Amino acid sequence: MSETRSVPAPTAAPEEEGHPRRWAILSVLVVSLIVVVLDNTVLNVAMKTLAEPAPVGVAATQSDLAWMINSYTLVFAGMLFAFGVIGDRIGRKRMLIGGLVVFGVASLLSAYASSPDQLIWYRALMGFGAAMMMPSTLSMLRNLFPAKEFPKALGIWTGAVGIGGAIGPIVGGALLERFWWGSVFLINVPIVIFGIIALLIMAPESKGLQVKPDLVGMALSVIGLVSLTYGIIEAGDQGSWASPEVWGTIAFGALVLIAFVLWEKRTPHASLDMKLFKNSRFSASSAIIVLTFFGMMGLFFFMTFYIQIVRGYSPLETGLLFLPMGAAMLIFAPMSNALVQRVGAKVVGSVAMLLVIANFAISAFVLDLDSPVWLLILQFAITGIGMSNLMPPAMNTLMSAVPRERAGVGSALANTLRQVGGALGVAVLGTVMAQAYRSEITDAIPQLPDAARESIATTYGAVESGAIPPETAQQVMDAANTSFLDALHTTALSAIGVALVGLIVIAVFFPGKQRREPEADQAERASEPALIEA
Repeated sequence: MSETRSVPAPTAAPEEEGHPRRWAILSVLVVSLIVVVLDNTVLNVAMKTLAEPAPVGVAATQSDLAWMINSYTLVFAGMLFAFGVIGDRIGRKRMLIGGLVVFGVASLLSAYASSPDQLIWYRALMGFGAAMMMPSTLSMLRNLFPAKEFPKALGIWTGAVGIGGAIGPIVGGALLERFWWGSVFLINVPIVIFGIIALLIMAPESKGLQVKPDLVGMALSVIGLVSLTYGIIEAGDQGSWASPEVWGTIAFGALVLIAFVLWEKRTPHASLDMKLFKNSRFSASSAIIVLTFFGMMGLFFFMTFYIQIVRGYSPLETGLLFLPMGAAMLIFAPMSNALVQRVGAKVVGSVAMLLVIANFAISAFVLDLDSPVWLLILQFAITGIGMSNLMPPAMNTLMSAVPRERAGVGSALANTLRQVGGALGVAVLGTVMAQAYRSEITDAIPQLPDAARESIATTYGAVESGAIPPETAQQVMDAANTSFLDALHTTALSAIGVALVGLIVIAVFFPGKQRREPEADQAERASEPALIEA
């Protein structure tokens, strides 16, 4: 049986004033966050180089390249929740610095890897370090800032995610034009060193309640998330959900996560309080995070192919095209809380989701083989504005529902939802894209070898390798471009359907404009004891 005890509420001064160096510490946390986000997007630019024989690359096969990304994602998603719980117990600053050390060492090892297998394992180690870092950055924010400033700080944190993702291809493209492929990993090391020194000097330590650790719950979360994420990744790679390896690992992961939920409901020292999901706003915010990243990550994965293969832009030019999205998130995310206060989360969230749907609609109905560059810039800017006014309110609702002493759990849950939603988006929309492309290219070029029908990349690869006769090469590439664009339209329509579900969730469950509480009521409520499950 769980015992509920009454403990004094926190004193008003820290809640109202926050840490005196909170804004300077936020800048350090943002740098730590950007290095994680930037690294993921930088690697995409280096893929073609890594496939080259040594000494230019490491002679990575298509499978090797996929696992250089997937090994990181698998470990990162699997360990996020557990490290959030552990960080609450041993200290968030300690966990963040430990994660930076692991991430920096793994980056150094990755830069000098001599084989694809080595790089895959070092990337997994980077995912381990990133999983230590990510929950700590957000949970430290929750404890550094008073309630009235936390939404603005969260907006800046969200903007950092956007700008880190946008500048990654730019940094990667610039480095690869001048240095060897290892430079895209080596760039992390000085940033990590700066972050460690700044945190040691400036940041305070914060911990949660020192209760008995929920070792069974953490173990179940790791096993379930790793298995589920692995199955989702394999479904995306294979373009099919019929393989026993795919549905078997997904089913096993789902069963373990069900066991996790049942365990958390009965143990007196639960890592995650399942009663939180009875709060409709908490559950709705969780759903919006999953649905948004499902659509965005899935479609943007294929927009990269459109820009680089169909339109022929270089990695550096591709990165510059994505920059308006990151810039918009950096500018508008810190302003989102003011909009929510003025008109309510329901209106802000609905308009933001409509902007995201507008992005999908451009891909579905407007984008063609020679669309002007300004249209792509407009599309990404609209997306950035939409995301910057959608994610901060959802994240704030989720984080605010979790007690400060369990901030690491809330942060880990939010980031786990993002990772799983994004992986699902790439897998599900990837299946839609693959099936639509194979159908279109088969109708256009019936004699095309089966291996060349899997994706536009394999079709172009067949042309470049000489498997396609030179006299028909141009015809095949033209058909591949047209087939890909038709498949992209179909995939974007699917993304619109997912976003419309999100719009309904916002319209039904997000709160409208909140009336300000009278000061007397606020004072009375602040004096009440807080109830904590022990």
